[in-house]
Amino acid sequence: MGNILVLNMGMKSIRSIIFSSEGEKLAYAARPLETFLNEEFVLQSPEEWWEKAQIVVRESLVDVGRETIDYITVTTSSACLVYIDRNGNALDKCIMVSDKRAQEESKKLAKNPYFAEVKEVTGLGNDAYLMLPKILWVKKNQPEKYEATYKFLSPNDFLLGKMTGQYVTDVFNANKYHYDTHAQCYPLRLLKSLGVDVALLPEVKAIGSVLGNLTQSAAEHLGLSQKTKAVLTTYDAICSFFGSGVSQEGDASDVSGTVTVFRALSKGKNLSASDHILTMPYPEWNMNIVGGSNNLGGGLIEWVKQCYYQNEAYPYEVMEKDAGEARLGAGGVIFLPYLLGERAPIWNAEARGVFFGLERMHTRREMTRAVFESTGFIDLDMIHAIEETGMKVKRIRLSGGLARINLISQIKADITGRDIEVLSEFETTSTGAAMLALLGIGKFSHLYEAAGAFAKVRMIIKPDRTNHEKYLQVFQLYKDAYAAMGNLFKKRMQIVHELYAKHEVRIENL
Repeated sequence: MGNILVLNMGMKSIRSIIFSSEGEKLAYAARPLETFLNEEFVLQSPEEWWEKAQIVVRESLVDVGRETIDYITVTTSSACLVYIDRNGNALDKCIMVSDKRAQEESKKLAKNPYFAEVKEVTGLGNDAYLMLPKILWVKKNQPEKYEATYKFLSPNDFLLGKMTGQYVTDVFNANKYHYDTHAQCYPLRLLKSLGVDVALLPEVKAIGSVLGNLTQSAAEHLGLSQKTKAVLTTYDAICSFFGSGVSQEGDASDVSGTVTVFRALSKGKNLSASDHILTMPYPEWNMNIVGGSNNLGGGLIEWVKQCYYQNEAYPYEVMEKDAGEARLGAGGVIFLPYLLGERAPIWNAEARGVFFGLERMHTRREMTRAVFESTGFIDLDMIHAIEETGMKVKRIRLSGGLARINLISQIKADITGRDIEVLSEFETTSTGAAMLALLGIGKFSHLYEAAGAFAKVRMIIKPDRTNHEKYLQVFQLYKDAYAAMGNLFKKRMQIVHELYAKHEVRIENL
């Protein structure tokens, strides 16, 4: 078996990574993506994705050659809605996962007489980030485009469609449409009552399915051989979970790229339901994946860099130095990290970022430290929500861009009180996608065998128990500060809508 190319697209960049079938990384190329946003909208351009996919794939091939790529797979963010015409062209910008416009449609969904039974089966609520509220928004607000839509897709499905001409999805991406994993079907009665034709949704296939060779056009655009076969994997959060090498009951992975993805492995079958996080069964491997994603993780650090460190030659090093010079608890400063609203575990689209406790003596050191500490509070909040289901989180495997900042890794260990295993490969999303694809084609017989080849631990960080006890007090203040804001977030949103005209901001490398 030869090499596999993973096209990995997150919120801020698109990357092409080539692996050997033994897990060795052979080549890498990346390009930043533009995001268009305002108070409600978060958008990206599917045309830009495809254009930059061609660039990064060709650049990564320079070191290995086109004839050496036997397989290609795609992993991207989930719950992002692309709608295409019959020629495979996007009819508008993609409605991204953190887009908040479908609030009214989510309320309409919750009131539907068939929704309760669907929620009972899937465990998914009616949040505006999911696919059905977004589809209903398009139907109501863009009726001409809705009528012209051939398929509603995730970015995964869109890019694979560009490569193969097939519009298919996997079970985890399908779950964002309230797909029933056990019965293996979309919620037909609910869809019919909403006036949404199930034919508008992609066909669901098993993870690891070989979709066939690239089309001649796709091969030419990407610089690949037409003999290269496309393999279906899944979205980035799930790929990163598997790519982290979790294998035991209670193992958790924290993958902090632009967002923080925190999920834990459970082999128990009788977990309690929770409104704060998701429990995703994967019967094929007798496991449950428990946890969720927020709206910003590493993106918080990019924001701090843009605000306070733009003129620094080495911004991340200076940032870490500043935060390290501030005292534990940031001298009494708390940061609520909800710059784009929040998904798991609070599910509040109207929440926003807050610095609480600022005094005249505070500087950027304390503010930066408070943002660093908020990344640990995000993890502890996730752990508490996960443990509501009855399982226990025992250790955490850490990867993603934030894992490059050692102080943040130590802060996370101290706040959570758990061992932090920092992985050698930060790109666990790409390694996870490669693992799942190679499992599908029979290179590995089991997930754990694949993890042994791909997921290596670089260092283990132990929590400081004295610091942990102090952080528990600060964490409670963090929770109380959010609770105290209460209706102020809603009131602020009303005032913002009254005072300011909606305007679109472009951000490269979100």
